[in-house]
Amino acid sequence: MNIRNFDLVKEMRTKSPSALLLATITIALPAVIPATRYNDAIKTNFSHPISNVPGKSLVAVEVSYPPGGASAPHHHSDSAFIYAYVVSGQIASQVEGQPEHVYRAGECWYETPGAHHLISRNASNTKPAKLLAVFVVDNGHNALTTPDSVGNSR
Repeated sequence: MNIRNFDLVKEMRTKSPSALLLATITIALPAVIPATRYNDAIKTNFSHPISNVPGKSLVAVEVSYPPGGASAPHHHSDSAFIYAYVVSGQIASQVEGQPEHVYRAGECWYETPGAHHLISRNASNTKPAKLLAVFVVDNGHNALTTPDSVGNSR
């Protein structure tokens, strides 16, 4: 151990335990707090009436999440049946009344009309993720999702 390192160790030993604890917490904090932010990017991929199902349209949207990104908790339209497919990365999803589940690229699930989506986020804090959500919804129904109360929305 060189003299410079020895001096640092000697100085650390003379500091109060609370100062050392604070330094440790400050350094470890980023690893403890998840990086989740409401910062999804939503892009309409396709939208068209279904000719043989009067009154219904098919709408597909891409939802892209940066590392640690998420969508705010929300409700889906009462007329929307949803098929979700993970294009890349890993998506953590939870609909009210069901457990949280992590879906990987190539996996899919569905959500029933009016579903309360509690969690929709990138399961990785280091890699991006992309989801394709396909809605079968009433024609002209523009609000596919409605964020939860103002306190929980983005």
